[in-house]
Amino acid sequence: MRCIAHEMPCAVVQFIKGTWVTGERKFLTENFAEQCEFVVSGEGFTWETQDRERDIAAAQAGWHRAKELILDPEIQFVLLDEINIALRYDYIDIDDVIAFLKTEKPEMTHVCLTGRNAKDDLIDLADLVTEMAQVKHPFKQGIKAQLGVEF
Repeated sequence: MRCIAHEMPCAVVQFIKGTWVTGERKFLTENFAEQCEFVVSGEGFTWETQDRERDIAAAQAGWHRAKELILDPEIQFVLLDEINIALRYDYIDIDDVIAFLKTEKPEMTHVCLTGRNAKDDLIDLADLVTEMAQVKHPFKQGIKAQLGVEF
């Protein structure tokens, strides 16, 4: 939202939520498609998958597209939504991500990687790391993800 408000072209690559129509996806694609490219990679919460190879292929396709967006001289900010989860499940090679960010990412292109449990090498490379800690969550009480809250 900040990029759009400041007329900075941006992009989002969503790695985990897949076909879910999330609030952020709906909002950006319906209102700001020219300012913010939105890419969906994956078919849903992949840790519940029945087809690991398909999930790996989807995550790797998302990473490939993310690299293209990061290298695009017009785009100034790329959000890699939940990529840390894809990295945790080894859907994407962490060494490839680190090497790309170190050697190929344009200096003034901002890249934000989200998701819990970022790998230590990625934390070491980052300029800014924020950790959110779950204290309590309705899911633990049997309440499924809620429209407008979790997606």
